[in-house]
Amino acid sequence: MSRKDDIQHSILIVSTSEQFVMAVKSTLVGFVTIEVRHSAALARRTLLEREFELVVISEPLPDEPGENLAMDVMEKGRSSVLLFVPREKYGDTLERVTDSGVLVIASPASRGLIDKGVRFLLATEKRLRKLEQRTRQAEEKLEETRLISRAKILLVEKRHMSEDDAHRYIGKLAMDEGMTRKHIAEQIIDDLE
Repeated sequence: MSRKDDIQHSILIVSTSEQFVMAVKSTLVGFVTIEVRHSAALARRTLLEREFELVVISEPLPDEPGENLAMDVMEKGRSSVLLFVPREKYGDTLERVTDSGVLVIASPASRGLIDKGVRFLLATEKRLRKLEQRTRQAEEKLEETRLISRAKILLVEKRHMSEDDAHRYIGKLAMDEGMTRKHIAEQIIDDLE
């Protein structure tokens, strides 16, 4: 992973094994935020306080199955989850959690496999954030268009302008005042409604 991409990520590792924690941390060199919790309860408290892009869970945990924590994280938060389970539990766990989006890896796992799992989930997370950003931008543009249309309707109805004149009027005011067309439209709506 490139250091530039690493800097923006936050990871929560949930494991009782210091050896596992060290193995994961060694593949995540350069990440700004790596926090470690040794139980599901502590992880849940931490997740209430802040979000992480990735939660890495290694079974067994002292207070509950890691599978339960993984499912809760996927259901209630935005984090991606990488779950390591003993080889003998791999098939059953995979069957139960895959449809929820949890990536399951049988342990013990090589550092290369850990690295690939982390990179895969972070790449997926990055794509989701870009899609969310595009959605937000589209919603903002739609809201702007709605406000400008409403302002033009009011100018046509109350000031007897043509639609083209109302459109030019909003654009000219925006340029003259050094404001956005959306802001001018909001002012017109406030003045004329």
